[in-house]
This record gives sequence, C-alpha cells and structure tokens, in this order.
Amino acid sequence: MIDALKDWLYLVIITKKLNSFLGILIIIFLSVLIGGFVAVLELLGVVFAIAVVFSITAVLFALFNQYTCLYIVLTLGCLVPWLSKIRDLPYGISLDALLMIMSLGILMKQSYKRDLSFLQSPITIPIVLWILYNLIQFFNPSAVSQLAWMYTVRSVAILHLLYFIACYALNSYRRIVSVFKFMILMATFAALYGLNQEYIGFSRYEMIWLHSDMERFQLIFQWGRLRIFSFFGDPTNFGMYLSYYAIISCILLTGPFKTWQKVVLGIAAASMFLAMGLAGSRTPFVLVPFGLIMFTFLTLNKKVILTIVFTFMLGSVFIFKSTNNAIIFRIQSAFSSTSSDTMDVRLNNQKMIQPFIRAHPFGAGLGSAGQWGARFAPNSILAKFPPDSGFVRIAVELGWLGLILYLYLLFKVVNFSIHCYLRVRHPKVKIIYLCLTVMIFMLFLASYPQEAIIQLPTSLCFYVTLAIIARLKDFEHEAYLEDEAAELLSARN
Repeated sequence: MIDALKDWLYLVIITKKLNSFLGILIIIFLSVLIGGFVAVLELLGVVFAIAVVFSITAVLFALFNQYTCLYIVLTLGCLVPWLSKIRDLPYGISLDALLMIMSLGILMKQSYKRDLSFLQSPITIPIVLWILYNLIQFFNPSAVSQLAWMYTVRSVAILHLLYFIACYALNSYRRIVSVFKFMILMATFAALYGLNQEYIGFSRYEMIWLHSDMERFQLIFQWGRLRIFSFFGDPTNFGMYLSYYAIISCILLTGPFKTWQKVVLGIAAASMFLAMGLAGSRTPFVLVPFGLIMFTFLTLNKKVILTIVFTFMLGSVFIFKSTNNAIIFRIQSAFSSTSSDTMDVRLNNQKMIQPFIRAHPFGAGLGSAGQWGARFAPNSILAKFPPDSGFVRIAVELGWLGLILYLYLLFKVVNFSIHCYLRVRHPKVKIIYLCLTVMIFMLFLASYPQEAIIQLPTSLCFYVTLAIIARLKDFEHEAYLEDEAAELLSARN
C-alpha cells in the first residue's frame, strides 16, 4: 500500500511534474484555495499563501529528496531566530516536523531497499547510546518533572535524527562538498548581515524586539553601542558560530584551490573576524587561538608553524597595546589575566552545585535546570540555577554518568576525524577532514564556557558535520575521478 502510494505520488509529482489531468486538477484546486485566502484575508492571506506553498514544497522534498531538504533545514536553522523577532511563533516545531518527515521518507525507502551501510561508522554507536540514555531519563527516579523531560527531549532525540538523515543523503563526494560549501556560505551571509546591522542599521522589527525586554537590551547595548547579532538570538551565539567557520576559511586558504577561490575565502574570513569583533563576545576570540594550535599540531608544516607563530606575535602586541576603543578593549579583556565578574559568578555557581552533581549520578532529569526547570519545578534547587555551560547542564540534568557518556561521544568523533585525516590521501578530502576536526575541537572547548552545541544553527551544523566525518572517507575515489575528468576536459580545451 505504502509502496503503491509512493510510486503514484512520484509519478504524478516528480516524473510528470504535474503535467497530467490529475496534476492540473491539483493546481486548479490549490490556486482557488490560495486565491480565496488572499481575497478574504488580504495581506495575511498573502503570507498564508506563501507559507502553504513553501510548506507543501518542503514536505515533498522531505519525503522524496532528503538531500535537497538538508539545504532547507540548514537555512531554516539560521532564519528561525530571525523570524522569531518578527513574529513569535513556534518555528522550531516546523523544523522538528521536517526532520520527522525526512526520517519517514527514509523509512519508506528502506521498506523495499534495505541498506544500512550508510550508518557503518564508529561514531554511530556512541550517538545511538547517547539518544537512548536521554530517552530512558523519563524513568529517572530523581527527575524533578517528567513534563520538563517531554519538552526537552525533542531537542535531543529529534535533532539527532539529522545525523542519520545526513548520512543517508550525503551519498557522494559531490554532495558532501556542496553541503560543506553551503555551510560556509551561510556563515558568510550571517557575517555580512551582521555588518549590515553595524554600518547601515537594525531593522524596525529588530529594534522592537530589542526594546521589548530590558534585560535583553542591557545585554546587547554595552559600551555605548549595540552589539550586532545578525540572524541570531544573541551576540555570543553569533560570535561563536562565526569563529568556527572563520578558522575553517583560513585553513582552506592553505589548500589546493584556485586563486579566485582563495580570494573569496579570504574575504569571507575577514568578514567573519570583523563581525566577531563587532558582536563583542569574548568567548569566540578565546576559541580562535586554540583552533589555530590544533591546526598547527595536526599539520606540523614548517610554513604553517612560522605563520602561526608570527600571527601569535602580532596578536600579543594587539592584546597588550592600550586602547580607548570599546570593541578592541572587549577583545583584549578576553585574554586578561584577571577574571571578569561574569567568570567569577560562573565559577562560584559551579562550585556550589558540585555536591549535588556528586550525589546524583543520573542527574535531576532533562529540563530540570534553567527555563524549563523554573516553569515545571519552581521549588526545586535547580529552578534558579543558570548552567551557563553545556557540560555543567549535562552534569546537572543527566548526572556525571551522562557527562562521561557525552564526553566519550565527543572524544570518539575527534578521534575518528583525526584517524580519517591521517589515512586519506586526496588533498581536498584531507583538508576537509582537517577543517572539521578543528571545528569539532573548538565546539568541544566552547561547551565549557557556553552552551555552544545546542544553539541554533550550530546544533544543525554539528550533526551534519558528524555525518560528513562519517561518510567522506567512503568517497575519496570519487575525488580522484573528478580530478581525472577535470584534467581530460582541460586537455581537450
């Protein structure tokens, strides 16, 4: 029944492209329906019509073309925080629904084409264990609220589906490279939009959103200026997101690419670093030198070592030079030997919660700390506890056993990525593995001072990155074939 329905839909919609009697009826029905909404609801009807068309298209791609839908998901990941500023709607649910439909489409295909070879990777088992551990937290006897678990688990279990979806969809070298380029492109657009906020100004919707919450405004308006945040919900998340891709762009500059490509990468990296500075967050600039150190350690190239040493020397002069510029001073404060008030507060909070963590090996349950804890268990000890760290949140909510399992997952990913980087021989495949290894390492470090990985769109990029790490090695031969094809084409011309 399912196979017949799928084949019929594929024939009518994909093969014939609605060029049939039934297809014409579907188009007429949708046209009348959308026209009626536009006529009755005016502007709201236009918005609704666009949303309906986009939703139908997205659902069809999610069912039958998971690869194309990956681009939609990654784009939505960047735009959801921005759309929330215009109209506060549950956009995240639409993202979850897309992931569920994509998974359903894969299951439909697996019903007649049983092939799970795309999941044969050493990092798949730790991911499955992590998902199962989060699911069984529903039965945690120490959980402060099962309702909080229900609200929180979707961000764990459902988002992790993206790893399996991406492993299935990225079934060729060309697809992997295209998605990798797209993620860098999205980071570049985010940086450029942030620069637009700085030099042209914030939109009316963004200013309304800023002034609607005094605490939010005070966080973003500092040193007499508004910190830019681009499509994101806050400058810190924006700055950390850019730091990963700025380093990736710098690493790619050392790769076997054409001159014009390196020029584009250089402009992208410069835009990201400038936007990071204007965002005014300290954490991203602390991550940058660690990313460069990891890059140097993995390559052990004399030119790279000399370049990084020279860069660090210039950076040291920049850090210790006195300035009256608020942006530069905030960057310098990230490397100051004296702790900031913010870091002191975080360290004191962590010291205070340590006895609780030791006494609860399985934690207090998902959603027990922060926003959901205050909503569903306002009288618990964690209701007013701000984790301010991905690792601390896991230790509090899932216990020190959960933290060990999560650290094992991250370690396994970094270990496997390094293994693949050392094993592959094609220069472009090798440098992609180098970029992704450094990125995961930076995310690993960022999870201590911030809740880095769970934030949109970083969370989506993280799971797609894991899939690329798992799959890229399988298509190294295709990279060689592309090189041979390019050489033959060049010889003919």
